This record gives sequence, structure tokens and C-alpha cells, in this order.
Amino acid sequence: MTANNSAYQTASEITESIKAFADDVRATTPLVHCITNYVTVESCANAVLAVGASPIMSDEPADVVDITSICNALVLNIGTLNMQTIAGMKAAGARAAELEHAIVLDPVGAGASTLRTQTAGELLDSLPVALVRGNMSEVKALAGQAAATQGVDVNPADAVTSEEDIAEAAAFARDFAAKANCAVAITGPIDIVADANRAFAVRNGSAFQGRITGSGCMLSAITGAYMARANGNAVEAALAAVVHMGAAGQAAQARMKEGDGTGSFHTYLMDALSLLEGDDLAKAALVEEVR
Repeated sequence: MTANNSAYQTASEITESIKAFADDVRATTPLVHCITNYVTVESCANAVLAVGASPIMSDEPADVVDITSICNALVLNIGTLNMQTIAGMKAAGARAAELEHAIVLDPVGAGASTLRTQTAGELLDSLPVALVRGNMSEVKALAGQAAATQGVDVNPADAVTSEEDIAEAAAFARDFAAKANCAVAITGPIDIVADANRAFAVRNGSAFQGRITGSGCMLSAITGAYMARANGNAVEAALAAVVHMGAAGQAAQARMKEGDGTGSFHTYLMDALSLLEGDDLAKAALVEEVR
């Protein structure tokens, strides 16, 4: 894949890019080092496997440098921080930077505590992060704006839920990406994926994804696989990952029948992640470039 430097793209160009990235991940099986939270670690590992990549999990500072050295990308998720994981993230991040591996930062709960906000900021400032993936409240906190999170969930006042919200959210995302020198994926009812020059709105997804633990963490892990294959086009790699998760959510919801609840949805979601191919994602993508 190579970067597309045109100002705007046609719908067919966007969907072709999504298909190409999805097929490339399955063809190359990138190895993704995830330092993630212990609440969702198994779901994250299975999600990475489902999209065709390979996960490895390690947060021990004495281990992470070697592990990162054999991987293709690094995902840093601050969901269950402690001093060991912080040290592990910094050591792994430094090694990934040396090797020019893509680094994904998921600032889970940034704004909810001083430790989370400071740690996320330190990682972003000290490492060449390729992508920040979080909800709007978390990204606002990382940008230094006042943001009232609801634990690890987005504040409803921050969520992008309507057409009127999209232009403002896209402008914020482009500005954040420019200042942070990375791409950003802000997920919610309507997802915004952007770099300093381009922004996309994604309408794929299911409300059930907000009712299970780990859907955001799984997405961040998946973006690690896609970012490993970005080859200089971080925004479109991230866009493909966001569409993959959103389309999987829709496919999972479509399977729901009477008597099914969130446990069934979780299983159907993992099934869909594993079954959706590039052609399926190109057909399912509900994406527009925001000008």
C-alpha cells in the first residue's frame, strides 16, 4: 500500500483501500505486541487472530524489549495501569521507536484520573505514536481540553451522534492529529478517523458494542495489525480497521434472535471478525470523507 496524497477520494477509492488493507493483513499475518488491560486481554488476542494477524501479550519490563523486537507493531492500552505496565510500555515503546514499528495508543479512561491522563500524555509526547484510538472524551483529555469522562466510557455530551456533530468533530480530529503528529480514530455512535489533512466519518457499528466490555480494546488491538501494514498511510489503515470492527458489529447484531443477549452478541462479533473478508468490508463500508 502507498499513501494517497490527493485532497479527496472517491467512494470507490476509499472502499478499494479498505479491501486492500484487509486482504493484506490476512495475507501477511503481522505479529502484534499488545500491552493491554487484564479485563479484556483474551478478547483482544482473539480479535487479532480473527482478522488474520497474530498476537503476543507481555507487560514485564524485563521481557518486552525482546518481544517487541520480533513483532511488527505495538499496542499500548492504559486500561488497568500499574507501575509495572507503565515501565513495560515505556521500554517497549522505546524499542518499537528504534525499529520504526507502528505504535498504537489507547488512552482508556484518560481524564478519569491524574495517573491515566499523565501516563497517556507522557507516552504520546515521548514516543512516535502512529495512531491514537479512543473515544471523544479520552482524546479531548489527551488534547488538554476539559473532558468529563464516565469512567472508561465517553461522556454523552462528547459523543458524535448526529450530522451536526460531524464537521466539528472532524475539525477537532484533524487539529489533534496535526499537533500530535499522528493519525487518530475517535470512536462512538459515528466514528471519526483523521490525520492532519483528511477526515472520514464511519457509520458502521452496533449499539450492542457499547454493552459489552472490551469492544474498544479489541478495536485498538486490531488497529495494531492494520497499522503494521500501513506503509506510510496511517489514516487509511486505521479507517480499514474501524470499518472491520463496525461491520462485524452490524453482522453480529443481524444474527441476534429472541433469547439472545450480550453474551451471544460477543460470540457473534468474534465470528464476524473472523469471517469478513476484504470484499465484504468494501461492500459494507458506510464511509464518507468529511471536507
